[in-house]
Amino acid sequence: MSNYLITGTSKGLGLCLVKELLKRPASSVGLIFATTRSAPPPALQKTIDESSGRVVNIIVNPLDVESLKAALPVVEKHLGHAGLDVLINNVGSGPFANGIKNMDNLAEVFNINVMSVQNVTTVFLPLLEKGKLKKVANISTTVSSFEYQDTFARLPAPAYKITKAALNMLTLQWGMEYRDKGFTIFGVSPGWCKTDLGGEGANLEPEQGAEATMKVIDAAGKEEVGRLINIRLEGFGDAPGDRYEGGAVPW
Repeated sequence: MSNYLITGTSKGLGLCLVKELLKRPASSVGLIFATTRSAPPPALQKTIDESSGRVVNIIVNPLDVESLKAALPVVEKHLGHAGLDVLINNVGSGPFANGIKNMDNLAEVFNINVMSVQNVTTVFLPLLEKGKLKKVANISTTVSSFEYQDTFARLPAPAYKITKAALNMLTLQWGMEYRDKGFTIFGVSPGWCKTDLGGEGANLEPEQGAEATMKVIDAAGKEEVGRLINIRLEGFGDAPGDRYEGGAVPW
């Protein structure tokens, strides 16, 4: 039985990841800690109420280390003598900007997409060290790939691209330092999903992205450490952002 902590579960992919895990029997998935910045919205609250105690809401600000430190003993109390097996850093942001010279949100987006991951991973590391699986999955994107930038040139979200590329390097640094300690730390691109970030023009429902993302997380081993792994789905387009062939995304 494994225990999970997922950040950014109010809606979108994060909420769907919680629901996807709840499909699994309690013998496989124990507690799911779903973090939000404020009281859970109705969809998440309904999921919590129907989870038979398996989903625990943790109100925390991932940009505030002291807030995270205050949440740590709360999570620890729920776990008892068990550890945290899987951390999914899902919090993210990427508002559009009208060209690079008009990008006035880089620091803000960097804090959300990079510093939140650093903060959450650092604070909850002691519980991950007690866990059996010791997996950390950072939600990133193929849009962060240097090799694919010609394809994504028209996407007006430079801060998103820049900070997710930085997240990939942060993931690599964590992965390299902790792989010999039994950790599997890697990135996952969940596909272009119909969320607030992805928009209604996306080609995946968030439920599809969540299901495929969990398959990547389940299968990840030493070969995936430090890499950004694409989801695997059949029947989509040929452009890099629409190909879900699995495997490592080129940098």
